[in-house]
Amino acid sequence: MTQNTGHAEQAKMPPQIPYIIANEGCERFSFYGMRNILTSFLITSLLLSMPENMRAGMAKEVFHTFVIGVYFFPLLGGWLADRYFGKYNTVFWLSLVYCAGHACLAIFEDNRNGFYTGLFLIALGSGGIKPLVTSFVGDQFDQTNRKLAQKVFDGFYWIINFGSFFASLLMPLFLKQLGASVAFGIPGALMFIATMIFWSGRKKYVHVPPVSKDPHSFLNVVRTALTTKVAGQSNSGTLMAWLGALLAVGSLFLIPAIGIVAALCLVLVLMLGFGGMGAWMQLDRARGAHPDEAVDGVRSVLRILVVFALVTPFWSLFDQKASTWVLQADLMTKPSWFQSSQMQALNPMLVMLLIPFNNLILYPMLKRMGVELTALRRMGLGIAFSGLAWIVVGFMQLAIDGGNSIDITWQILPYALLTFGEVLVSATGLEFAYSQAPLAMKGVIMSFWNLSVTIGNLWVLLANSSVKSTAVTEQIKTTGISVAAFQMFFFAGFALLAALLFALYAKNYKMLNNYRKA
Repeated sequence: MTQNTGHAEQAKMPPQIPYIIANEGCERFSFYGMRNILTSFLITSLLLSMPENMRAGMAKEVFHTFVIGVYFFPLLGGWLADRYFGKYNTVFWLSLVYCAGHACLAIFEDNRNGFYTGLFLIALGSGGIKPLVTSFVGDQFDQTNRKLAQKVFDGFYWIINFGSFFASLLMPLFLKQLGASVAFGIPGALMFIATMIFWSGRKKYVHVPPVSKDPHSFLNVVRTALTTKVAGQSNSGTLMAWLGALLAVGSLFLIPAIGIVAALCLVLVLMLGFGGMGAWMQLDRARGAHPDEAVDGVRSVLRILVVFALVTPFWSLFDQKASTWVLQADLMTKPSWFQSSQMQALNPMLVMLLIPFNNLILYPMLKRMGVELTALRRMGLGIAFSGLAWIVVGFMQLAIDGGNSIDITWQILPYALLTFGEVLVSATGLEFAYSQAPLAMKGVIMSFWNLSVTIGNLWVLLANSSVKSTAVTEQIKTTGISVAAFQMFFFAGFALLAALLFALYAKNYKMLNNYRKA
């Protein structure tokens, strides 16, 4: 393995970084280009055979199911990279799968099965590479130049939103004026360009080899902790894990009500949650059978997963800007040429402005005032700001339900609040996840970070499924507000409660430095 940075005291930027950044910019245009027109396309084209009053709900269900897939497959990608193929090879080959998915969208615009196959391939390709590109950036740094890493992670997030901005602005117009084949074909072409850019830098990258099968891996340590019995001590941790397994099996009976994707995600959440709590309770039983370093590494991972779990409500709110907020925008007054989906361009534009503003002005100013915004403080505040954004959206929905004419420019305020929260949560979370992960689990930990998005969208599907119940809708009617407004205030409260719990947990969290040595 070669090191491409300069001497430690020079702390030079690795020269291979531009290849990864350029790849990410094109890939993000590709992804957001199709993602941001998906809800509108489903309602106006693919789902026209359905009754009109059911299209919006089905479009939201398809959209959030797709997003669940995108952020579920990082588990597969991280495992393949860490265990077998390495990050570079896994990213390259899954990028080709990603390109095939875009081709399906362009070809099968009138065929549900073909179109849904394309969505599956994009979810597999995009999701599989998602944690790896981010952690691949981290691999290019060591402890001599790690201070430059946060700047690159911020730049990485900036270029993501650069691609997203132009995709959000242009693709709704292309869909309207040029048709679905062209609108979905352009992102496919950008994804192919992204793949070629990434391939071009193959000889310059630092390649961290995959980890061989480890008898002291995370799962092996957890298994030992849960299965080892100690005389005179209860097996409460093992019972906790078994309870999670039973509840997971029971959740499969919910498939008719919530769908197979949501049910399988719920299985995963229950297994991870209860299994993790059980392992934590009995983790010291693994000492002796495994080195202390491995056991301590597992404890670190479990602490990180609590942070990720508390972030999931943020993603519940954030990803609905491409579904619920677009549907609300359809009910607002706007110029005839303006498409509701185009409001999403405001989000990446604000990100591009807020990242340099925060780093150059806000954070230094707060530091001079004696206020240190640590990574965890930023993330907690970001969750809270997302809740405030949805309070604003809820009041706007009340006005619309009351028959008032609301101009679409009013959505600027919630977009600004949500985007500020996104910068605090997501841009910070990328570096946090990498820095806290044990060296042998970089790809997997980044996969768990992305899994938090899957779980966030799971909460959306469960909420949408609940309001299909007559008993629930009748109960909501007693509040005097519409189901849409009620859900908006519900999600706002969900996020504010999560922000409070996050702040309480962050007080006792000990930060780690798990960058590789020079």
